[in-house]
Amino acid sequence: MLSAKRTVFIVAFCITAATLPEAAGQSSRTGNTPVYQTIQPIAQSASTTAAVPPSGGEQATDLIIGSGDLVEVSVYGAPEFTKQVRVADSGDISLPLIGAVRVGGLSVHDAELLVQKRLADGGFFTDPQVSIFEKEYATQGISVLGEVQKPGIYPLLGSRKLFDAISAAGGVTPKAGNSITITRRKSAQNSQTVVFPPNQTFPPQSNVDVFPGDTVVVAKAGIIYVVGDVRMPGGFVMENSETTVLKAIAMAQGANTTAKLQKTVLIRKSEAGPQEIPVALPLIMAAKAPDIKLQPDDIVFVPRSTGKAAARRTLEAILQTATGVAIYRP
Repeated sequence: MLSAKRTVFIVAFCITAATLPEAAGQSSRTGNTPVYQTIQPIAQSASTTAAVPPSGGEQATDLIIGSGDLVEVSVYGAPEFTKQVRVADSGDISLPLIGAVRVGGLSVHDAELLVQKRLADGGFFTDPQVSIFEKEYATQGISVLGEVQKPGIYPLLGSRKLFDAISAAGGVTPKAGNSITITRRKSAQNSQTVVFPPNQTFPPQSNVDVFPGDTVVVAKAGIIYVVGDVRMPGGFVMENSETTVLKAIAMAQGANTTAKLQKTVLIRKSEAGPQEIPVALPLIMAAKAPDIKLQPDDIVFVPRSTGKAAARRTLEAILQTATGVAIYRP
């Protein structure tokens, strides 16, 4: 004789077996229109892994579908519906049963919901679980411009950081400044500026997130000019925002012995035109006056003392003549 528990188990098994073909997603037809029933995952014990329909996930919701992209559309439990399609210039894709669907400009998650709704409204599926996967990105790369070694568009997909984008572009150039502007793909009017400390290190807190479609622009460092009676006059790249008059003269390898340091002036651009600012260079060098912080395009002019130069006038005239001959080209 069978026990009561075994009898209940056999009855339950027979009932389940009788309903399995319908629950397994067998297709039935009403006229010529196929109607699919997707398989709903059955809850399992903690020791086993339940089958879960694929989804775009949090990462996919950050991606925007653009024209030219290649996407793969699938419905869980209906492998015959899986199709790879290229997004047209109009933003449409053509899918079985529902025809053209406008997905251009939508996030992957929103596109999945749209296709899901079209399939359900048409009666083709019962509670369809739609998955869209971006296989190729035609317009969703990260543009890295400005003072980088290799400006261009880089297809950095997934979770990426600012330093990843700069590294993909070969790093910054020696003329790079200490600020980087990030223009977001969804909000071109609102940009984010990352400013690095004066020592030009890359702190971890500056390594912000970047997404496909963003534009990263590395600013150019400012140029300052040191002219007059210095050893190597010229324009110099500001390594950071803390460049001062003394540092600028040091870049020019210092002043000559004939320089009139007390008459040094700083020429700075202003809305009213060039502005001359006296610089007490001897006092600054003696630490008796604060050093002046420079701005991009500032000009430090160190004049020459005519009295000191009188004794060396003959020698300098010879050297200038020789230099002129050396650089002369017919």
